[in-house]
Amino acid sequence: MAADGGINGVALGVLIALFLLVSVAGFMASRFQRADSLESLDEWGLGGRKFGTWITWFLLGGDLYTAYTFVAVPAAMFATGAVAGFFAVPYTIVLYPIIFIFMARLWSVSHRHGYVTTADFVRGRYDSRGLSLAVAVTGFVATMPYIALQLVGIQAVLEVAGVGGGDNIVAKDAPLFIAFAVLAAFTYSSGLRAPAVIAFVKDILIYLVIIVAVIYLPGQVGGWDNIFGSAQEKMATVNEATGKPTGAFLPGVGAGWAYATLALGSAMALFMYPHSITASLSSSSRNTIRRNAAILPAYSFVLGLLALLGWVAIAAGTTPIGLDGEPNAQLVIPQLFEDMFPAWFAGVAFAAIAIGALVPAAIMSIAAANTFSRNIYKEWLKPDATPKQEAKVSKLMSLLVKAFALVFVLTLDKQNAINFQLLGGIWILQTFPAVVFSLFTRWFHRWALLAGWAVSMVYGTVEAYQVINPVTGKHFGGSLGLIPGLDQMGYIAMTAFVINLVIAVVLSAIFNAMKVSNGSDETIPFDYFADADDPRVQKDLAEHGTHDEAYGDPDDIPGNAPAR
Repeated sequence: MAADGGINGVALGVLIALFLLVSVAGFMASRFQRADSLESLDEWGLGGRKFGTWITWFLLGGDLYTAYTFVAVPAAMFATGAVAGFFAVPYTIVLYPIIFIFMARLWSVSHRHGYVTTADFVRGRYDSRGLSLAVAVTGFVATMPYIALQLVGIQAVLEVAGVGGGDNIVAKDAPLFIAFAVLAAFTYSSGLRAPAVIAFVKDILIYLVIIVAVIYLPGQVGGWDNIFGSAQEKMATVNEATGKPTGAFLPGVGAGWAYATLALGSAMALFMYPHSITASLSSSSRNTIRRNAAILPAYSFVLGLLALLGWVAIAAGTTPIGLDGEPNAQLVIPQLFEDMFPAWFAGVAFAAIAIGALVPAAIMSIAAANTFSRNIYKEWLKPDATPKQEAKVSKLMSLLVKAFALVFVLTLDKQNAINFQLLGGIWILQTFPAVVFSLFTRWFHRWALLAGWAVSMVYGTVEAYQVINPVTGKHFGGSLGLIPGLDQMGYIAMTAFVINLVIAVVLSAIFNAMKVSNGSDETIPFDYFADADDPRVQKDLAEHGTHDEAYGDPDDIPGNAPAR
């Protein structure tokens, strides 16, 4: 922030100008690949399912690499080193081969049947309302703190720019209220088209800022030798609160399992989140998904550079202090840019982070709203809901989830938001067997999948609760716990997932041997390979178009999308 603790006027001015630019783009986005009407989840919530390779690339990049990523990953590197921070790089590399294998199948079956969410697919695959509800509620709840953390990212930028101080609650939080109002308005009016358009601006700014920083900053702080040396020295320093080293310069003895399970578990979990699925299902073809799995690793390269900026900040002597006078590692990247660059470029960096919050926050709120509208409202509250009614409920719910996120940020400690997001990662991974395995086989029994989900959810939550933050003494202090039988620290989500899988396998074998009904399957093998240009898909989608009648399937032919 400004040397006198006041507002950095130039940086704030650039931030506001760029924020206004993308806000206008968000409101105009409804004209992008214009539809006759946005009164259906296909159009409002999935952009008409017609985004091409480059639009999808920007949209997925804007969705997966959030403002919180650009704030938290280097902050973790700055505060505790490689295990807590740099695992994000291999995790995003491992991620894309995983989605290459299964996401095209999910796209095809969803396109064929008009599925909007993974819970829709599970419902059709197993004819199980209970398992579908479990998947839907898990996704909905896990997304809530994720949205809140995007607002935390905006708040961090505003704080470094000098905005948000003082005792007047209106003046203190007014900028965040304004950002929330703008986000809510253009999401409501334009749906998924808004973040798709804004993602272009966001990604260009992010690439520009990080590449300039990586080229310019090392020369200002003594080169990479000094950067790595300063980071190694800090990580080896004993933390007075814990009596242990501050962090790990490299994963040491005993940290291998933690590093590996965090990377693998996070990779498996990311595309279980509703917002990742929503961005994927908006693609125009299954090959669009595969091409994106091949070119999205370009973001991982940028993420690796970004992570290293956390160590650049150590060499630069950056001191991230909040307006409350307390140290706050989450401010380290905005503070580094303000300290080391001219005010106008710091403003560009601030805008990149703030706009980087708008894109994922919009997609997340749309995805959560779609999940509620399709899998809770229509499935349990109003089975005869028309597509227009579904879209209306989804629009209203998108406002409510953002309002909840805003209240969460303004009333609870920031650490609670981080803790709940970590817990969300543990939860969402437990939907992996019901979704991904079911794309390839129906050997798993629906009741076995539900039992595995339930036990692993309880186990993961209890284990996460028992992790105590050594500094604050509070529960939910991290996502690592002892792996039973190995006496090694690992990602709690992966341990819970193994328990989930064992239960699902054992019970499935028992139920199948007893010939317990596994429900009816409305899909057929062709569905998992269908593409957009297949005439049967065209026919189904035409019948699934916007209308005012309730969904139904009067011809009773398995494999058809819901018809009028």
